[in-house]
Amino acid sequence: MAEPNSMDLNQLRVSWFVFFSVMLLSVSPSATAPFNGSFVCGTSRAANPPVFIQNFVADMEALAQLVDANGWGDHAVGQTSPAPVYGLAQCFDYLSHMDCLLCFAECRTKLPRCLPATSARLHLDGCFLRYDNYSFYGEYEDKVNDERNCGDVDVAGRENQGELWNNLLNVTELATATAVQNGGFAMVEARGRLGNSLYGMAQCWKSLDIKGCRECLTNAEREMKGCFPRTEGRVLNAGCFMRYSTEKFILTTQGNQNDKHGTSKVGIIVAIASSATVVTLLSICGACVGYRRVAKKRKEFRRLGKLSSVVSHSSLNFKYETLEKATNYFEASRKLGQGGSGSVYKGTLPDGTVVAVKRLFFNTTQWVEEFFNEVNLLSGVEHRNLVKLLGCSIEGPESLLIYEYVPNKSLDHVLFDKEKPQLLSWQQRLDIVVGIAEGLAYLHSGAKTRIIHRDIKSSNVLLDENLNPKIADFGLVRGFSADKTHLSTGIAGTLGYMAPEYLVRGQLTDKADVYSFGVLILEITCGRKNTVYAQETGSILSTVWRNYRSNTLTESVDPKLKGNFPEQRARDVLQIGLLCTQALVSLRPSMHEVVNMLNNGHNTIPAPKQPPFLNASVLDPDTPTLTSDFPSSSSQATSMESTVDAREPR
Repeated sequence: MAEPNSMDLNQLRVSWFVFFSVMLLSVSPSATAPFNGSFVCGTSRAANPPVFIQNFVADMEALAQLVDANGWGDHAVGQTSPAPVYGLAQCFDYLSHMDCLLCFAECRTKLPRCLPATSARLHLDGCFLRYDNYSFYGEYEDKVNDERNCGDVDVAGRENQGELWNNLLNVTELATATAVQNGGFAMVEARGRLGNSLYGMAQCWKSLDIKGCRECLTNAEREMKGCFPRTEGRVLNAGCFMRYSTEKFILTTQGNQNDKHGTSKVGIIVAIASSATVVTLLSICGACVGYRRVAKKRKEFRRLGKLSSVVSHSSLNFKYETLEKATNYFEASRKLGQGGSGSVYKGTLPDGTVVAVKRLFFNTTQWVEEFFNEVNLLSGVEHRNLVKLLGCSIEGPESLLIYEYVPNKSLDHVLFDKEKPQLLSWQQRLDIVVGIAEGLAYLHSGAKTRIIHRDIKSSNVLLDENLNPKIADFGLVRGFSADKTHLSTGIAGTLGYMAPEYLVRGQLTDKADVYSFGVLILEITCGRKNTVYAQETGSILSTVWRNYRSNTLTESVDPKLKGNFPEQRARDVLQIGLLCTQALVSLRPSMHEVVNMLNNGHNTIPAPKQPPFLNASVLDPDTPTLTSDFPSSSSQATSMESTVDAREPR
């Protein structure tokens, strides 16, 4: 076994130091009162953790100064960066200055445990701290509620409970009204005929306007009633706090002020030390992540340099200035659409050729991978059913890809546009199916390198002026050498089109494209989009399979055709779709075999041996999808920019 080098040992030491430091911090004594509130970490993770953590630390430092000066503050860092942090901190108005600082210090020791989550909210009995990656100041967010905490003890006796209920109504209503009138804070007391007092307080965050404060506290009133008949209760919302208790839990402001200089120095030291420890840990973690990031960037630039040397002396190289002029300096009226990794513009080259210019921004590993794939793998690929890559520009302030311009809409617009649907005849649908099949067959076996598309779907098929299909969006393509049976890779693509072996185990072969194509055949023939989690009608795959088993396969054909199609030919096409979507890889035909079956209408189509694979049986419906389609005004932009996915780790 090889001995570890010094870098490995240093990384190991840092890892153990961070681990033991975090463990020590997690058991450190609190600098303030015991935690009795709400702590909510967001589920989304920062896309750029080092920058996000750096902005978080800066934001917390700014909030600390605001809290020290005013008892509250909101502050944002990196609003124009890809990792902005918006923060809000506030102490309850009845706290002394020193208690406020101690409470905020306690928050600062706890909140970083959520990183690199993009949001977190922390309520303590005396203060509140929140950060997020968007501006949440101003209006009350009624859908961002935290929780209600009720005490463990009930008021004894029916008569006492009746008095408690009356006092609770009085306290909550009075607290809301008083807080709205007094700038967002109120301390109230209600007495009953039995002499039992109920104490209450309400506090709105100072970033809210009066309307938002009233809405938040009204919501808190409603929630607070759910704690009856407990002796105390708290409602902790993202906007306000309300509490009641049969015990007097609020000290007078004067009493707290008298204690301002007598607060335990030990508590202050612990608070400061804890905060310093967190900042140190964040710095160390940021340094580790930063080192890895620099290493990745070096790899990216090496790859880009290799690509530059290939492109600069070839016909693929376009000058940035030429493309600027072709798009009239990326004029807004020429913009075809906006996608996740950039924008697409219509341009006219000096020789009159109309092109589509895909404008990318060099800021992620994903960008380099997409760019390298599209240029390196597709530079020599040319087929009538593939959108042709004409060239690229990598030496300007932005990197650009140049494609042939396809004037018509994408297939999903033609088939599924609810406002202006276009009725395709049976022959037009069949021609589109055959064209897509021939384009895929070329990628799998006709090109110099076997290529897997990985994201075949209706929005990635463009139609030219004669409705001839052209496969587009090659950002996920993978080269596949002839000596390999499959690639093991992170999943990327769109749910509803992904093959089972790829979705579950990450095993990628050309049969993954075959499966996606099978789904696409059924969509084109049935005129219906495949829905993975259709509760009422079921997915299109299950519908077609059910009709196949009952020998009523032609009932699956798009009813808008009104029977104007050859029944036997329609049955054959649908059966080919079922063959392509079988769960077992070995049972699916190759794309070459599919082309032969589609072009020879006299052959007998084999019967599928398995029902189609249904994605819904593998994934939980609450699981987030692996793709997110961005709206655009053009089909070409949509097909080029539509997929944001879970890709293999770099």
